Amino acid sequence: MIRPATPDDCPAIAAIWNPVIRDTLITFTTAEKTPEGLAATLAEKEAAGYAFLVAEEEGRILGFATYGQFRAGPGYARTLEHTVVLAPDCRGRGVGRALMAAVEDHARAGGARSVFAGVSAANPEGRAFHAALGYRETAVLRDVGYKFDRWLDLVLMQKFL
Repeated sequence: MIRPATPDDCPAIAAIWNPVIRDTLITFTTAEKTPEGLAATLAEKEAAGYAFLVAEEEGRILGFATYGQFRAGPGYARTLEHTVVLAPDCRGRGVGRALMAAVEDHARAGGARSVFAGVSAANPEGRAFHAALGYRETAVLRDVGYKFDRWLDLVLMQKFL
């Protein structure tokens, strides 16, 4: 089931997200998430009219997806960027596709024109996932991320809604 995230989901979201932050090149950040910080993010997303959704099965959070404005300022109000993260054992089961469909539907209903995915070039699975959903590579930003003592490229992928 795909549904809006609640503050009660924040510990589970952090438990899914933090190993990705701590142990992989999927994201360039090294700042781990806290349930309190995530609860604040949920409130901010809701106040701005953006979705923060979770996939739940038998009471277990399998993953999440959210989005927000691509860049600040009114000229970018209809251009969005999303985040989608799944528990490792939930990949390849259609959970990510379901989350993305729900996020895109919500964004479309809110008047969005397009959605960007910022995917680490060191994450070929993420690039393939987005390509399968109709996202196309529009730019490669060279050496913009730094993690684990190496410079990383960011691939921008865009889908028109």
